[in-house]
Amino acid sequence: MKAPTTPLRTLLRKPIPHPYQFLPAVTIATSISHSHNATFSVLNRPPPNYPGHVPLTRLERAALALGSGILSLRDPHRGDLIAALGEATATPYFIHRLHRAMLSSLTGRRILRDRPRITSQSLNLPYLRSLPTNTVGGTYVAWLDREGVSPDTRADVRYIDDEECAYVMQRYRESHDFYHALTGLPIVREGEVALKAFEFANTLLPMTGLSLLAVGTMKPVERARFWYVYGPWAVKNGLKSQEVINIYWEEEMETDVQELRDRLGIEQPPDLRDIRKREREEKRRAKERANGNPAAPAVA
Repeated sequence: MKAPTTPLRTLLRKPIPHPYQFLPAVTIATSISHSHNATFSVLNRPPPNYPGHVPLTRLERAALALGSGILSLRDPHRGDLIAALGEATATPYFIHRLHRAMLSSLTGRRILRDRPRITSQSLNLPYLRSLPTNTVGGTYVAWLDREGVSPDTRADVRYIDDEECAYVMQRYRESHDFYHALTGLPIVREGEVALKAFEFANTLLPMTGLSLLAVGTMKPVERARFWYVYGPWAVKNGLKSQEVINIYWEEEMETDVQELRDRLGIEQPPDLRDIRKREREEKRRAKERANGNPAAPAVA
């Protein structure tokens, strides 16, 4: 007996199943994302996801990471290059890990909800200067004044596609000076590398790890000090302390700074600025003695 056949007209009337119909939601999202990336090019760049956003192809992102990485090693004071390197290397995994860390914390979720920005206006620096020097706010503003820096110099995030992850990177970037103040590390190259090592152990952002290549550009005495003092301190404290991205700095200004360190599990490293000052003084006195001034005493 011949099998019954379905008229062609009937088949054409049936809806065609969507290719994602039988796939789980996560797979659908991944497939759509991969499809989008496959058709993405400089000729059909998608619209920005937030003000200032610049969507990049994978090739553009790789070129940005390579170029900014090489140039920032040559000139570590170029904050724009370091910022671009951080954004280019943070995706697709690492910034999402930091985002999940914030979502897993009650305080982190409040920060994501409120989205505060750290500027001289939002922090009210004159008020912070009126706080006792042992408070977080007093310590922070004293560090700003001593180093001659401002919280208004942080560039806006541009190259991270997800809007909320872009804010996470912005928050990390604007909190950097608080990490300096909390640890006491100065902004000289040696201090920056030590702090980047701490941040790498705590946040896993690749840019902070890549910054450790700058160890090779240090003077021999500084390099030895990093390997024997500040490197081990950074790894130990970065791994054991709480996620520093979840500190709501704006609510901690009147907190005793040592109390916050204890709560987070961060030990303050040896005073690098004082060490460098004593080394310079010793070199000056040694030079005076070499030039025929035996009365110049050595630094104890």
